[in-house]
Amino acid sequence: MLTVEYAPGQSSPMHRHNAHTFVYVLEGAGQTFYESPDDIHAVSANASKTAPAKFVVFMVKEKGAPVSVPVS
Repeated sequence: MLTVEYAPGQSSPMHRHNAHTFVYVLEGAGQTFYESPDDIHAVSANASKTAPAKFVVFMVKEKGAPVSVPVS
């Protein structure tokens, strides 16, 4: 389990998690969502240019596996 924060307009490069990922939005869009181990995140960004976004992320993955893996 981890907390992810995006500053206004911040984004991350394309990636995947190789995990079952459950996300609860604490600040921002106010929703929950699920990402499968096969999902590739082509866009991962805070859509707001003025307000931060904050998530609580719960992952079911192999012990010691990285949180995210770059995708080229």
